[in-house]
Amino acid sequence: MKITTEAPGALTESRILGIRRGVEKESLRVTADGVLARTPHPLSLGSALTHPHITTDFSESQVELITGVHAGVQPCLEELREVHQFTEHAIGDEMLWVSSMPCCLPDDGAIPLGQYGSSNVGLSKTVYRMGLGYRYGRRMQTISGIHYNWSMPAVSTEAYFGLIRNFRRNAFLLLYLFGASPAVCSSFVAGRQHPLQTLSEDTLYLPYATSLRMGRLGYQSDAQASLAVSYNSLEGYGDSLHKALIRPYPAYEAIGVRGEDGQYRQLATTLLQIENEFYGTIRPKRVIFPGERPLHALRERGVEYVEVRLMDLDPFEPLGIQGQTMRFLDVFLTHCLFSESPPDTPEEIVAISSNQHAVAERGREPGLMLQRGESRVELADWGRELIRDMEPIAEQFDASHGTNAYTEAIQAAIQGLHQSETLPSARVLQAVRDAHAGSFLDFVRAQSRRTKSAVLQTPLSQAVREKLERQASESLESQRAIEAADTMPFDIYLKEYLAPRRLLV
Repeated sequence: MKITTEAPGALTESRILGIRRGVEKESLRVTADGVLARTPHPLSLGSALTHPHITTDFSESQVELITGVHAGVQPCLEELREVHQFTEHAIGDEMLWVSSMPCCLPDDGAIPLGQYGSSNVGLSKTVYRMGLGYRYGRRMQTISGIHYNWSMPAVSTEAYFGLIRNFRRNAFLLLYLFGASPAVCSSFVAGRQHPLQTLSEDTLYLPYATSLRMGRLGYQSDAQASLAVSYNSLEGYGDSLHKALIRPYPAYEAIGVRGEDGQYRQLATTLLQIENEFYGTIRPKRVIFPGERPLHALRERGVEYVEVRLMDLDPFEPLGIQGQTMRFLDVFLTHCLFSESPPDTPEEIVAISSNQHAVAERGREPGLMLQRGESRVELADWGRELIRDMEPIAEQFDASHGTNAYTEAIQAAIQGLHQSETLPSARVLQAVRDAHAGSFLDFVRAQSRRTKSAVLQTPLSQAVREKLERQASESLESQRAIEAADTMPFDIYLKEYLAPRRLLV
């Protein structure tokens, strides 16, 4: 492994033990028969605007569970379990859909947008989602996943960007190992051209797919494809986003900010409405102050942590992710941080996108070749090379934590490279075929029921339940206080928030 001047001595026990991680888990709420639930976000879960751990993503029907920041993998998973369990209780007969690819969906316009109350900030969140629907279609936005937030002490902004460049180069390995969305309900692609094959009356798939969510059918945008964002520096990254946030885009100008009825359709006609609209497998992040633009926060105070965004929900895991996967991510991200990270180029950015699509759609295909530099290399060979380089890092993690769990995570990855049938994507297809007559919907519905039952079997302590009930009540009070404090008309609020000067330091 080629290492930067920061390593290997810089990978000390104190830095390993100083790693912090958190999880954000998205899931659709569905009825008992697996149809999208179009009921409001339950009041017993508090305010989606202000609750620290339970909110919604694109849709009112799309729950997002958020852990705090944790020094250990198990405490992080335990908090996720508690919040998940509290949520499953609150939604009654409904359940959380355990697949990244959505359930049977209604017509696009019938998918409800997230609602956040009458405050300016709450209304802007709903209008933003309205804009996403006009730009990309609401169905695409119902795709769900796991986000893994990660930081290590004493890492500079420059080093985080080095990590990000290496992550993007090597992300194919995560798609291969942990992709779990090789099939989809046919309603998801109704009226669209696609390369999928028919598995059954309601199910489409690709035989070697790992993560359709991360392929051409997932979070893709022709408009954003014109954004060749470089991750060579905060300055270059910020400039790319800045231009996309202030540059009008003809197709979005045609939509207009408002319709003929005067109702808002989107926040702006620029290529990106706000920073979060920019899709990516990983993001540089910084905690922002109330009302602050994320790009301003990054430019002013630098990168605080990274957000890994390509992980599918694992339908075989009650929480959507297991500790072994999180430990592999810890080692993978550390390897990306301490490995040599040359600047990216426009040619490499194209190759990274091509590799992502190839692995998402054909990752388990024997002998699949990927582009690396000027040459082609077999996925399995490249993956084995990466994992060999990661082995000593895993050993350092185990020594620091007094465990074998990190080495076991590496060994499981090696097995996945040699036996693709053990991967989540292969197991999903096998279960769909063998136990559910080729029906993706039947498989996920049954698995969602099993998951709800498993999550509810473990008693939720009275102290935890009371804490979450208190947080729900306090979040509703916070939302009311925000609404009562608003004095600025929404039009003026929006103009002020979107002012280009607020992106600058």
